[in-house]
This record gives sequence, structure tokens and C-alpha cells, in this order.
Amino acid sequence: MATFVLVPGAWLGAWVWEDTARALRERGHTALPLTLTGLAERAEEGGPRTDLDTHIADLTGFVEERGLREVTLVAHSYAAAPVTGAAGRLGDRLERVVYLDSAPFALGMRMLDLVPPEAAQELRERVAARGDGRLPMPPFAELSRSGSVDGLDEDQRAALYARATPQPFGTYTQRLGGPVEPAPGVDRVLVACRDFQGLLDSGVPMLAHLDAAPWRRFDLPTGHWPMLSAPAALADALHTAVS
Repeated sequence: MATFVLVPGAWLGAWVWEDTARALRERGHTALPLTLTGLAERAEEGGPRTDLDTHIADLTGFVEERGLREVTLVAHSYAAAPVTGAAGRLGDRLERVVYLDSAPFALGMRMLDLVPPEAAQELRERVAARGDGRLPMPPFAELSRSGSVDGLDEDQRAALYARATPQPFGTYTQRLGGPVEPAPGVDRVLVACRDFQGLLDSGVPMLAHLDAAPWRRFDLPTGHWPMLSAPAALADALHTAVS
């Protein structure tokens, strides 16, 4: 059976993995969700100096301090950035990396690179308006335009927004430093939700390598938060990926 370390995306904590973690444990796996610095129950630990390196250190420390081996790191959304950094540092402790509705970051890349310049400037303005160096979660009306909330009922949407924590913006502005390549032989898995499937199938050049060996791809017919909208199906995909 596998040891999963489940890493939430922006604005979220370990709580978002509860149902998926339970389903994985029922299948005999070890499932360890974690909360990154500055988020959820660790909100008070974050500050202006919380950045991408902070979250990479969270991950490597979590694995090393617990003496974990043969780890499967699961990166949802934003977590692709710190997971890519941690994967390059964990050596033979890492057996597999799973990118959930996300993709590995290249050396020197940052979260702000994923949006057009005008959108990046808007995010900076939102952070400046708060005055605490944190990025609030966008309104659901904005998220809904991309289809990312597909599969979430009204109660789930309300709970997601109510429990979301403003993201330390240094995690978006800092560029990823090396090393970023996992050890040779580390298994590489992609789990794609509906919108990301469309990007992959359209042949976007920067994503083309994810549809070929050594990558293995699993698709889920739901929106961007499958740990809430389809936790059993997500657990099934992760179980199949490690079996």
C-alpha cells in the first residue's frame, strides 16, 4: 500500500482532503494531508516573508521529520510549485509525484507567470488593497466563469469559500529555484479534471510532454476541486495509479 502526502492548493488547508483521505485509508493506504504555512489552522504562522521556499521547506520537513519513505506526493493546483521543488530535494524518499489539475513547474517559473500581465497586475492590486501581503480567494462568480466549480453543490461552494484563507502572496511572486528534477525512476502521474483535459487535448505545446511516457494520465469528469466534488472517484484514480 502507498503513503500519500496530500498537498492542498491556494487558500486551502488539510481539511479539504478529509473525504479523499478517508477513502484512501479505506483502501488500505496511508493518507497524510498537510497544511502549508500561512493557511487554514496555520494562518497565524504566515507573514510577509512567507514565500515559495517556505512551502518547499514545509513539505521536505514533513516527509523527513516523520521518516517517510516511498512517498507519493499529490499536488493540487498551486501546490504544483512547492511540490516540484520538494520533489527535487527528497531524493530516494520519493516514489511518485501526482499532479492533480496542475503540472510541474520549470526552474525559474512562478505562479504569476500563469496569468496574463494585466491579470497579474490585478492580483497585485487586490493584495495591496488588503494591506497584509495576502491574496484573497476570488469571488465564486469569477471562478464560475472557468467552470472550475463544476460538481460543487451550493453547500460545498459556501463551505469552500467560508474556510478559504487569504494566500501569502510571496508564494506567487517568488520564482522556483533548483533543484527541480526528482530522482531517476520516480513515477510521474497526471490527474486531469474537465477544463485541464481540454487544454491537454488541444495540444498546448508547453503541456504536450504530459501526454507521453514517462507520464501516466487519469481523467476525472468534474471541476477543479475533485477532493470535494468527487472524492471517491479521486481516491479510485489515486489507488489505481499506485496499484
